[in-house]
Amino acid sequence: MASHPSLHSPAPTSTLALLADPPVRLVDGAAMEYFLIEAVNALRASSAVAAARAKKIEQEMAEAGLVPPPPPPAAKSQQNQRDSVGSVIARNIVDEEDEVVRSRLETIGLHVGGNFVERLCRDGPLFVDSLDAIKFVCKELWVSCWDKQVDNLRTNHRGVFVLQDNTFKPIARISSWEGRAEATKRARLYVALPAGIIRGALARMGLHGTVTPEITSLPHCTFQIKLPKNS
Repeated sequence: MASHPSLHSPAPTSTLALLADPPVRLVDGAAMEYFLIEAVNALRASSAVAAARAKKIEQEMAEAGLVPPPPPPAAKSQQNQRDSVGSVIARNIVDEEDEVVRSRLETIGLHVGGNFVERLCRDGPLFVDSLDAIKFVCKELWVSCWDKQVDNLRTNHRGVFVLQDNTFKPIARISSWEGRAEATKRARLYVALPAGIIRGALARMGLHGTVTPEITSLPHCTFQIKLPKNS
C-alpha cells in the first residue's frame, strides 16, 4: 500500500496574542464625524427627557406641598429655524441644555482618550516632561483620531500649550441655514468630545489640567491646554 506524506496544518494563532494585538479593522474615514453629529443629537434628546422627568417630579412635589412651587417660566419667543441635514442642530435649545450635553460629551471623551492613549503608549518609553507628552498628543494621538498632525504648537514653557488645527475633522461637516457665523457658534458644542479625549489622554499620562477649545471660523479650531507648573 502506497504511503502518503503526512499533512501538517499550520499552528493555530495564539489566543493571547490576538487579545493583546487584535487585527486592524478599518471603517470609512467620515464615519466618526457623522457619528459625533448623531451622538450630540442623541444626548440632546436624552437630556430633554431627563429634564422633563425632573420637572414633572418637582411639580408633583410642589402640588403635594413638599416643596415651594417653582417660579413661572419667562416667556420665550418662538423662532422658526431651518437646519440642514448635515448640521442636525436641535431647535430652540437654551444654553443650560447645551451645557448638560457638553458636559456629558466631555465625560465620554475622558474615558475614550484615556483608554486610547494607553494602547498607543503600550510599547513606548516613559515621557521625560510635559512637552514630550504634548508632542505625542500632537502627532500620534491626532493622527490616530483625526488622520493628521496638529498644524501648529505654541507654548510659553510655563504649562500653557496652544494646539492649532486648521482643518479639524469633527467640525468639518457642520453647517447651518442661518449662515457660517451661526454654524461656527453652534459648532462649539461638537468639540466637547475631542476636548475630553485630549484631557483624558493627558490624565492617563499623569498630566492633569484643563483643555479649552476655541473655534474662530470653520473648520479651524484651537485647544488651549493648561497644566500645573510643576508637571
